[in-house]
Amino acid sequence: MRSRAEPVSTGTYLQGESIRVDARTGDLLWVDMRLGTFHAGTFDGTVLTETFTADLGPRIGVGAPMVDDGAGWAVAGGQSLWHVTPDGVRSEWVRGLGDGEGRFLNDGVCAPDGAFWVGTQSVPREPTSALYRIGPDLAVTTVLTDVTVSNGIGFSPDASTLYYIDTLPHRRLEAFDVDGDRLSGRRTVATLTGGNPDGLVVDDEGCVWVAMWDAAEVRRISPDGEVIAVVETGVPRPSAVTIADGVLFITTAQVGLDPVPPDSGRILAAEVGVSAPPAAPFRAQPPRSVDDHTER
Repeated sequence: MRSRAEPVSTGTYLQGESIRVDARTGDLLWVDMRLGTFHAGTFDGTVLTETFTADLGPRIGVGAPMVDDGAGWAVAGGQSLWHVTPDGVRSEWVRGLGDGEGRFLNDGVCAPDGAFWVGTQSVPREPTSALYRIGPDLAVTTVLTDVTVSNGIGFSPDASTLYYIDTLPHRRLEAFDVDGDRLSGRRTVATLTGGNPDGLVVDDEGCVWVAMWDAAEVRRISPDGEVIAVVETGVPRPSAVTIADGVLFITTAQVGLDPVPPDSGRILAAEVGVSAPPAAPFRAQPPRSVDDHTER
């Protein structure tokens, strides 16, 4: 089955990434990785309107909602986890993630137990990065090493399986069995050719939607590795996906394109007729004040 996504955002982003649904408000969350900005917005069924922006400064990978209303968001950026409040105050919260020159935080997701799983990518492209689990107590565990570009990540509906993409060099969608902060049973679900697999979301039927950078499409992949649907984007660099109320939302990028095709960098949407859970929240207690952590 093939369909086509259409642009819905009022804004255009250099490298839109890591789109999520905030269950507290129904808002969409996303980042502009290259500009270091975190965004929230509302979709009225036709137009996605940006309602909040925070400039963190460093290159950033992903944001996640906190548990309570008004508690803000956790945002992975540079080599730190940051806390961002609804009035835009940002504080550096957990430091030293992926410590070392040429490594910075990329995609991530919170698990149902409230831990934040986030990985790094390496520049130049060498297997020197890792995947981390930040617990609600802010304890950091390295769960996977020898990673090059830690990218799409998501849990199966019963949270027993972690789907994961280390984009390079093998371009594979992989799966692991999950037990707390331990991964086992590593296996390849599908090798994805014709582009670079990027962000993903797992739907309520257990299928995985993968944004295919430089392939101009999103692929829906069954747990046994079959491509069962394709959504064409009309722009070359879809980067990440989420699903809300049966609508697939897709961030895209214009970075590295010359000339920049029309609608590159906008957020796209397509009706897909399947649901997915909103982003699980990070269950750490927010900083008591910005004085508790280094503010920038």
